[in-house]
Amino acid sequence: MGPLEGVRIVELAGIGPAPFCAMLLADLGATVIRVDRKEPSGLGLSRPLQFDLVLRNRKSIRVDLKDPAGLEMVRSLIDKADALIEGFRPGVTERLGLGPDHCLARNPKLVYGRLTGWGQDGPLAQAAGHDINYIAITGLLSAIGRAGQPPTVPLNVAGDYAAGSVYAALGIVSAILEARSSGKGQVVDAAIVDGVASLLTIHAGLRAAGLAGPERGTNLLDSGAPFYDAYACADGKYISIGPIEPKFYRQLLDLIGLDAPVLANPADRASWPAARRLFAAHFKTRTRAQWTELLEGSDACFGPVLDLEEAYGHPHLRARGTFVEVAGVMQPAPAPRFSRTGASVPQPPAAATPENAAAALAEWFPEEELAALAAAGLIQ
Repeated sequence: MGPLEGVRIVELAGIGPAPFCAMLLADLGATVIRVDRKEPSGLGLSRPLQFDLVLRNRKSIRVDLKDPAGLEMVRSLIDKADALIEGFRPGVTERLGLGPDHCLARNPKLVYGRLTGWGQDGPLAQAAGHDINYIAITGLLSAIGRAGQPPTVPLNVAGDYAAGSVYAALGIVSAILEARSSGKGQVVDAAIVDGVASLLTIHAGLRAAGLAGPERGTNLLDSGAPFYDAYACADGKYISIGPIEPKFYRQLLDLIGLDAPVLANPADRASWPAARRLFAAHFKTRTRAQWTELLEGSDACFGPVLDLEEAYGHPHLRARGTFVEVAGVMQPAPAPRFSRTGASVPQPPAAATPENAAAALAEWFPEEELAALAAAGLIQ
């Protein structure tokens, strides 16, 4: 089930953002078939299949694209698809004979999704890179970190997945909708650098207005403000506070029983260092559990800082089913939620065995074509 039920997508196997984009679409009901190499690529972090969670909700086949018969089978899949996802360097699929011109000539309504770090053109288009490099040149990495400290390297969530996978999925779905009215497909050039820049839109406006400065750790939302930060507790664990609005800030002070002239005007940046020292000392007087009992659920804009395993058990996330256990592995549930066409419980990653490959292709080809593929030795 899901709102994308009936949408067919071919995924040319890659690493990182492209498979995550395919997972997002498969989570929402699209039928995605993953075309993998005959032999492992040696790219990415190797792990047992059941823990490679971005491969959930779809079946895989292994194909030698240098074999003309295998290449033609993949082209036949693309002929039947609404969209294709690939995450190679520019020009790779063209050399394989699966570039946009090849595919759109056969399937004019195809949406050809290309997900890369640097994009399909520009001076860096052919260079290797990773999340840290993409968020570095767009200005995001420079803005992350404490005052006077080097930039803090975050998890590869903002670049690879938010700016890459999510933007690519949005672009592909948008282009599918347009193709259904125009009858014409197109190429979606989803570059992580473009997505990161887009995510920085609000920050760029604040900078232009003079409401945020270039020095990290000195602004309202980057740990500069003492009332928007994480603090250590008596047990060495951390809590977060973020009452930006005056009425929420006042509630925080009332609930924690803290009152001092230096806290009276949170907009006064000159008071921030002294206010930070006061907050830091006060929050160390109780454990994280004690602060959580006092503040959670209030309008003080509070949250305990949990690690992932702790997050699995948080009452709010348990009530919403934010995490689910699938085949013994805890993992995030599909998002977002839909009132009528809700997504199903994720299916675990499936090995590209001959049996699974045959089952995958049976969703795309009628019996006579499957028989021809079997006769050609492409499936069993």
